[in-house]
Amino acid sequence: MISLTGLNTRMGLQLVDATRDRQIEMIRDGAQDKRAIAAFEERIGEVQSVEQLIEDRELYVFVMKAFDLEDQIFGKAMVRKILESDASKPDALVNRLTDPRFREMHKVMGFSKEGDANENTGDAGWRAQMVERYVGQRFESAQAEQNEKVGTVLEFRRKAGEVRSWFDILKDKDLSEFMRTALGVPASAAGLDIDKQVELFKQKFDLEKLKDPAEREKLERTYVAISDAKAGVQSSANAALSLMNAAVNAGAGGRFAPITLDISAITALPRRTY
Repeated sequence: MISLTGLNTRMGLQLVDATRDRQIEMIRDGAQDKRAIAAFEERIGEVQSVEQLIEDRELYVFVMKAFDLEDQIFGKAMVRKILESDASKPDALVNRLTDPRFREMHKVMGFSKEGDANENTGDAGWRAQMVERYVGQRFESAQAEQNEKVGTVLEFRRKAGEVRSWFDILKDKDLSEFMRTALGVPASAAGLDIDKQVELFKQKFDLEKLKDPAEREKLERTYVAISDAKAGVQSSANAALSLMNAAVNAGAGGRFAPITLDISAITALPRRTY
């Protein structure tokens, strides 16, 4: 991956956009991901049940990574129950979870209600889409690991077109953080009742505008500008604190030795044209 170290959000996004195709190619050609893709393409067509998927470690990990669920790989028992859930029942496990990643996985994988049949795995078109999903998610995750704000923008780009209500946004940690920042809603609003949060956001933004690419780009620019501004303030504060600590540590016995500036003497110096 191309490093984003030291770059602010704006510059990081510019670099990511300029190198996206190259980085995607690097993922496909990387030894680990290339092997994972080959294993998926070779064996997923034989998978008909949730049990078969869970038992094949390589396929299971591939699917989890494709849905950005790498942090949940250890929970095999729960994942199995989710994939076997009957989504038509309100009390089904998949409907009771707040994390939208699980519902997305359940929907796309498309196992039968009993989890013992699947019509997607034998479809070449579906397999190709899954590989694209995997590669795209690996790319996005790599950027987010280096720069959290860049990762949030990339996630907004991917998900914004699928948003149907404010509830879709508020149940997604990264999307809600993006919209709060872009619309100037304080972080403390996340502690409000969800219905009150919806009303607050409705006053700030007409969700229908998300269908307009120009409006999405405007939100993105605002989010980036505010994020970089906040990072700049924090960086300045940290720099000031570092200077103060250095002054204290440098003093004999750890005492702070203030520097006195003679302002009248400075302002009396002759001016020079630069």
